[in-house]
Amino acid sequence: MNQITEAELQQMKSWNETQRLYPFNRSIPELIAEHATHNPDTIALSKESQIVTYAELNRYANQLAQQLLTAGVQRGTLVGVCMERSIEAVIAMLGIMKIGGVYVPIDPHYPAKRITYMLENAAISLLITQQELASTLPFSGIKLIFIDNATTVSDASINTENPAVTIAEDDIVYTLYTSGSTGVPKGVQITHAGLLNLIYWHREAFGLTAADKATEIASLAFDLAGWEIWANLTAGAHVLFIDEVTRTAPPLLHRWLIENKITITFIPTLVAEELLQLDWPAATSLRYMLTGADRLRHYPPAGLPFAFINNYGPTEATVVTTSGQIQPISAGEQVSSNPTIGRPISNMQLYILDEQLQQVPIGETGELYIGGIGLAKGYLNRPELNEQRFIRNPFSTDPQARLYKTGDICSFLPDGQVAFVGRSDFQVKIRGYRIEPGEIEHVLNQQTEVAHAVAVAAQDTTEHVQLIAFVQPRDIAVLQEANTFIAHLRQNVADQLPDYMVPEIFVLQSSFPLTHNGKVDTEALLAVYEQQQAANQSEIAIDNDIEQQVTEIITTVLGQEHVEPDDNFFMLGGHSLLGAQVIAKVTDIFGVNIPLRTLFSSPTIRELSEEIEALLIAQIADMSEEEAQALLDTVHD
Repeated sequence: MNQITEAELQQMKSWNETQRLYPFNRSIPELIAEHATHNPDTIALSKESQIVTYAELNRYANQLAQQLLTAGVQRGTLVGVCMERSIEAVIAMLGIMKIGGVYVPIDPHYPAKRITYMLENAAISLLITQQELASTLPFSGIKLIFIDNATTVSDASINTENPAVTIAEDDIVYTLYTSGSTGVPKGVQITHAGLLNLIYWHREAFGLTAADKATEIASLAFDLAGWEIWANLTAGAHVLFIDEVTRTAPPLLHRWLIENKITITFIPTLVAEELLQLDWPAATSLRYMLTGADRLRHYPPAGLPFAFINNYGPTEATVVTTSGQIQPISAGEQVSSNPTIGRPISNMQLYILDEQLQQVPIGETGELYIGGIGLAKGYLNRPELNEQRFIRNPFSTDPQARLYKTGDICSFLPDGQVAFVGRSDFQVKIRGYRIEPGEIEHVLNQQTEVAHAVAVAAQDTTEHVQLIAFVQPRDIAVLQEANTFIAHLRQNVADQLPDYMVPEIFVLQSSFPLTHNGKVDTEALLAVYEQQQAANQSEIAIDNDIEQQVTEIITTVLGQEHVEPDDNFFMLGGHSLLGAQVIAKVTDIFGVNIPLRTLFSSPTIRELSEEIEALLIAQIADMSEEEAQALLDTVHD
């Protein structure tokens, strides 16, 4: 590693000078209440035909707050919110905030065991939910408040005034559970100041006003939902909920955004990359499309009528830590790297460090550490984990200043933007080499024929770690010629990566399964792949036996000691006379009539074996059980 220079240290220090003075003495409920006073009839939230104005939102939340006070909720009390994406869920969260409570969003689609763990870990004694969920989810022993529609909380006898509760900057506003590397969810405690910092930066960066129309697309138990909802409502904007079908279907979402005259939207990365390829009218209302939560693999095309912004940030740093506009590229223009994750937002600092917590030179990789007002207070009831992940900031004179250890591998670019390389805990060791799957994905996604690719390391039945590339072609028609496409893709990857990084298996996808939060569901990908492998096990066994015998035939005919399944017979020195010998031996061993021209169209061992297998299967279909078994015994022998 190169030695870092004093000039580089000073440059990095300047990049962290992000201080902005924001009014942190305000609160989210207070900011929303102001819009209810000054613009009472302005639409705050809508979902299909359901509409709630700012006056109604504030009134409903105030009435719920009074009910919560009566139920014993105090400042700092954790209250569960287990609801579908809805206007009522926003009312629930706002009502809890109004009295200084801490809302704990729980996705009703989570497994029952996960929900039970979260409820127990947070010691939830009161939960807001919907009637239809109560009978199916593990809420035993917990007091429930039901909000099945916005008017449920409306009662003429309940006070509608704003509660006179003081909320401090350091108070917790929500506790959100994220997945843990050990399989145990972690409750991240976010402060009011951290959330307000995100809100003020967002409104300033994107010029948000009451004239804007924004979207809500994320699961309410995903940290992005807090960004979508509170940043826009505190600006007096109209927030529209996107229905479940539309939010993950790019063609439908494209039309919906245009027809509803949306001005600013957050779209999960994979969906956003597909949206960018569609035709956008020059007169569209959309000013900003924001993305994040996953690694961005493609640059936007030239000619888009809106700005495309890439964002990065862990839940532990209040949703967004870095942000930057991604400049479009012209058709055919080649780029050497993935789009960056931008620069730190207001009042946040970044440090890229080595294992000794020393800053690395510009351009070199290290682990990203985050500091600033957006850092969470820590994990709920996890003191040992807090010590590991939230450490004292050695670059600050404030003894209370902390850094969050992200586990993300990044580097600074010369202009101060940050390049995301991958996850330190996603690295795998194959044949003695440490590999970052993200590097493989980058090469795959640079191929013009590839729309999206994901590289996954998985163990086979022999505990061998193998690399699997799941690839979605830009032209789905190539699925009909999968072998040719995969061979071409494999060669292109092999031209750019060492052999130990070339995926052993390529699986073509017409689309990718997504998690509830819009990320690629790698577990689902592997599960489907394993099911397909199991279903084809008998055919694979035959294929392997055929491939082994064809390998022996070709090595004998060519006088070679070793050939690979994808080696081309003619590239190894074969010609038509030797090819005739191969075909004769194939006919003798397998008992199938195969023309010489087949070897020219299927010149690799793998391809020729597939042709033989197809002929065998066709023959077996016309045989009796005894005859078929005899033929299979011949193949296996």
